[in-house]
Amino acid sequence: MRIHIATAFAALAVFSLAPDAARSEEEHRELGPHVHGHGTLNIAVEDKRVSMELEVPGMDIVGFEHAATSDDQKAALEKAKAELAKPLALFKLPASAGCSVQVANVAIEAEHHHEHEDADHDEDAAADHDHDEHAGHNEFHVTYALDCTEPTNLTSITFDYFKMFAGAHDLTVNVVTAKAQSKYEVSRDKPDLDLAGIM
Repeated sequence: MRIHIATAFAALAVFSLAPDAARSEEEHRELGPHVHGHGTLNIAVEDKRVSMELEVPGMDIVGFEHAATSDDQKAALEKAKAELAKPLALFKLPASAGCSVQVANVAIEAEHHHEHEDADHDEDAAADHDHDEHAGHNEFHVTYALDCTEPTNLTSITFDYFKMFAGAHDLTVNVVTAKAQSKYEVSRDKPDLDLAGIM
């Protein structure tokens, strides 16, 4: 079965929004826009190509969400971009998989506000931030392409990402392979992900 990367990421988007009766209230809260400390990593494996897409609030990476204005903020932003451009330092893959980075694109984008969010979320958002502040929130959108000589050996990932970025607390990780489509949660306290069953 072949996976086309664009289709896989579209499937990941739908998959991440699919209802799950087992979700806790905390996980439900995290599905809304702009949750500090929480990001999403999508991974699609097709043949020897591993495509990854990371979306995370600017606060988690550099400690602020607005456009960099001071020299210190600009320096922090450049440092973060350089660190995010090294996926194999952030996401430790088994050496036996033989992965090398082909593409690493780091972008900062204005976060999209979802007008159709439920009333409870709107009240929570209003309590945390007023609308004007919310409109100014930026997030990092990073895409990677890795080539792996032995992709079947991609049986685990250790997330040193949490060591690199003090504001990051957890990630939802969506993975699509030829065998399966799975959703995981990793965190600062539990930074290791076992993928042995789906590779």
